[in-house]
Amino acid sequence: MDAVQGTLDELGTPLREVTFVVFDLETTGGSAAEHAITEIGAVKVRGGEILGEFATLVDPGSPIPPFISVLTGITDAMVVAAPKFSEVLPSFLEFVQGAALVAHNAPFDLSFIRAACAANGYPPPVNPVVDTADLARRVLTRDETPNCKLGTLARLFRSATEPCHRALADARATVDVLHGLIGRVGSLGVHTLEDLRGFVRAPTPEQQRKRHLAEGVPGAPGVYVFEDAKGEALYIGKSTNLRNRVRSYFTASETRSRIREMVGIAERVRTIVCATALEAEIRELRMIGSTKPRYNRRSRFPERVVWLKLTDEPFPRLSIVREVKDDGGAYLGPFGSSRTADDARTAMHEALPLRQCTERLSPRVRRAACALAEIGRCGAPCEGRESQEAYDRHVRGARHAMEHDAEIVFSAMEARMRRLSAEQRYEEAAVDRDRLAAYVRTAARMQRLRSLTRIPQMVAASPAFDGGWDIHVVRYGRLAAAGVMPRGAHPVPYVDALVATAETVVPGPGPTPAASAEETECVLRWLDSPGVRLVRVEGDWALPARGAGRLTERIERAYQGLRSDRREGRPLR
Repeated sequence: MDAVQGTLDELGTPLREVTFVVFDLETTGGSAAEHAITEIGAVKVRGGEILGEFATLVDPGSPIPPFISVLTGITDAMVVAAPKFSEVLPSFLEFVQGAALVAHNAPFDLSFIRAACAANGYPPPVNPVVDTADLARRVLTRDETPNCKLGTLARLFRSATEPCHRALADARATVDVLHGLIGRVGSLGVHTLEDLRGFVRAPTPEQQRKRHLAEGVPGAPGVYVFEDAKGEALYIGKSTNLRNRVRSYFTASETRSRIREMVGIAERVRTIVCATALEAEIRELRMIGSTKPRYNRRSRFPERVVWLKLTDEPFPRLSIVREVKDDGGAYLGPFGSSRTADDARTAMHEALPLRQCTERLSPRVRRAACALAEIGRCGAPCEGRESQEAYDRHVRGARHAMEHDAEIVFSAMEARMRRLSAEQRYEEAAVDRDRLAAYVRTAARMQRLRSLTRIPQMVAASPAFDGGWDIHVVRYGRLAAAGVMPRGAHPVPYVDALVATAETVVPGPGPTPAASAEETECVLRWLDSPGVRLVRVEGDWALPARGAGRLTERIERAYQGLRSDRREGRPLR
């Protein structure tokens, strides 16, 4: 019997025969767990012909944030009579049955659809998915388009519909973008739906050409650095197995568009072998912070953190600063932004009548009191109504709340939130909840960091894969040395040698005197991992008995209640 070679069409579903449903959602925010859908629009198309459209506004069950209304034009008044998404979902699932789903940045839209299916007892859609944003990144060059936003691509492909952050209009524009992209990939041998989906998953030509960069990389823990032709670091990463990790950048498993772009620029990969996985993780943090590679997004600017400082002056106040100094002040932090630090400061001011003016005061200087004194929020030391001795009680309370016991701030804010809720001022109560969370979470983090950073030296060990032990010397929260003790060896000589050759660490001021907060947190996570044993500890390793850590669970429960209220359409508690 003669063999017959099949045609390309027999190897998959020809694109001209595929039914696509191109859809778009408008939402109240970026998280499917916390936000809701306000509009859905979909266009069913096959062979370039529109077969049908599906569109409706949706009642999200909670107020639409003002900035979302400005962006989309969808207001609370427009959705007050609209159906809930639970009523819309069955019709949408029927509309997309048997079709390939298409969306621009599909993971975002699909996350809301899957969350809605889970909440309403429907199985998630199993339709094949095409992401036009991902496809565009693979097909188009920087010379053709500066970015792959929907509006930019719609102009490039001369869409008849201009995207305007309304679901149906954006879906119609995405149809034109899809057809334009299909026209491009046809010349690249993409003729079927299976080809189209495989094309996106396949390594790019740049990835394939650069596979030689992974040659000779050792299979050990360490740090790898992708460098350009000038030797500038493009991206820094770490791995317990450098060979396997670096090779993955040149395969289909690497789908991040920024990283694929980075691979195309890279000319070499430099590796630094480390003794242990913890040493690799911390070396990565330090190198990212010092070199700031443009393709790394996390940990690039550890110096940008801010602190809440209780100043050292006759009448101290809470000030937001960027630097910790050895000046007698007390510090709370670090905070990722000034806004979060200000939220924590507001929470502390609710409990402690510290002055909020910025002038430096002394017992001999007098000036007129502000409105806070008239409403009982400040003792007016500026006018001499409150002595320095009386004011010192508030200062001691603030220092205690920052370093030891968060209860006074928690109780004051909780009482205020209850009062606001009783008055049905739910949004204000939610703002106060965010302020309290900023204070409690940061205080708990700082107290946990201080438990380690005040210890001059700690030696600890964890089981290694080959039966030996990974040993680390930590000084004031900073990793000072790392080594591996072989299986069956006597520990004392190895520990003594590691301690003797460890980095000399001179602590500075503040809660993180010798390393970044991120580095100390890495060490703490390792210390919490199974099997770790303390070998030597100078001093006490302990948390405050009434520290902020015991309150974090109550904060998280409050946020879970908030998400539940929003999903069910109830006001904030």
